Amino acid sequence: MRGDVIRKTVGILVLLFVVSLGFSDAVREWVQIPTAMTVFEGELSPVEDATKSFKAVAAATAPSALTFQMNGASESEQTENVSLEVAGFPVKSIDVNVLPKTEVIPGGQSIGVKLNTEGVLVVGHHLVESDDGNASPGEEAGIEVGDMITKIDDYEIQRMSQVGEYVQTAGEDGRSLKLEIKRDKQTIEKKLTPLKAKGEHSYRMGLYIRDSAAGVGTLTFYDPISKKYGALGHVISDVDTQKPIVVHDGQIIRSSVTSIEKGSNGDPGEKLASLSTQRDVLGTIEKNSSFGIFGTLKEANLKNKVYDKKMPISLSTHVKEGPAKILTVVEGEDVEEYDIEIVSSVPQKQPATKGMVIKVTDPKLLEATGGIVQGMSGSPIIQDGKLIGAVTHVFVNDPTSGYGCHISWMLEEAGVTDHFANKHGAKAS
Repeated sequence: MRGDVIRKTVGILVLLFVVSLGFSDAVREWVQIPTAMTVFEGELSPVEDATKSFKAVAAATAPSALTFQMNGASESEQTENVSLEVAGFPVKSIDVNVLPKTEVIPGGQSIGVKLNTEGVLVVGHHLVESDDGNASPGEEAGIEVGDMITKIDDYEIQRMSQVGEYVQTAGEDGRSLKLEIKRDKQTIEKKLTPLKAKGEHSYRMGLYIRDSAAGVGTLTFYDPISKKYGALGHVISDVDTQKPIVVHDGQIIRSSVTSIEKGSNGDPGEKLASLSTQRDVLGTIEKNSSFGIFGTLKEANLKNKVYDKKMPISLSTHVKEGPAKILTVVEGEDVEEYDIEIVSSVPQKQPATKGMVIKVTDPKLLEATGGIVQGMSGSPIIQDGKLIGAVTHVFVNDPTSGYGCHISWMLEEAGVTDHFANKHGAKAS
């Protein structure tokens, strides 16, 4: 009987001890230490930060070895292991994925953007007045707003100026046109019979079409070796169809901010800018994706006069809530640095455009713009001497705040790195 009482007492004491461990700050800190993390070659701080608050834990690996180095000339990731000990006994192991060190030059310059579409974009229908009544041949043929006409009678179409000749010839011959169009990544064929306009010699399709788009944005970064760049941080969509523009080619051009329409609740405002009178083309546009526009610079010598040397980037897992900076232009071509706050950041394992919520705190920028305005998209975000992302969107009801995307996804889209794609799967574009 007495033995049963002792066993029960011991059992209760052990149970109370185990339960008390759950309320221990030290144990909770130990549980929060990750079992896996990703760092860049030569980094030490992420491992130190993960363990510094748990005083009883020591990294068994010597500190000099924690500044991980890539073995040989491999450009792919490597995996190292850090063992954590308490009083000489191993208690936890961290698998550390080591990526090659990545550095680019931050931008901030105001740029003009000119895109040429892949084919001609249908942005609307209109009625053609003819001797037989009013009709829209294009609408009757089943062509929709947002369709991209890529071929007419098996001939490739790249400019609006090409369309009129084919339409006129078919109308005079009294035959239909064979149109090849792209719709939501599908290729479709349509037949369209041009209609002769009343009182004119010309034939019409009854379609409004466009072959180019232009705007203003901000350069985010460039790689001085490959000359590849990234800008905007979000896709360029057609103003009428609201669909992403499929790029055939394009250019980024030096621009100068002439004035600012300040943002207010319900109205985000915008930068007004003029393009270089000499059409100072800075580079080509080769891709328009969810994360911005990307291409190649003519010369890798753009200067922002704030940060003109290569700067390391930061992974989404290392971005912290708190103070940060953005680089942007509010007057002329002068890039300036302004204070913002990272309100929240989502450590992303898959590509996504809205990775951070940011808030402008700089009095000078708030006075000049009211916060984030159109044309500021792509402004690089810098924290602790590292490039962490780009401004992408403004909150319509609060122009002082908006979204930012993490820099890693823009680097992938630019083709500067593919480490994150290898690790996390297919990219979003």
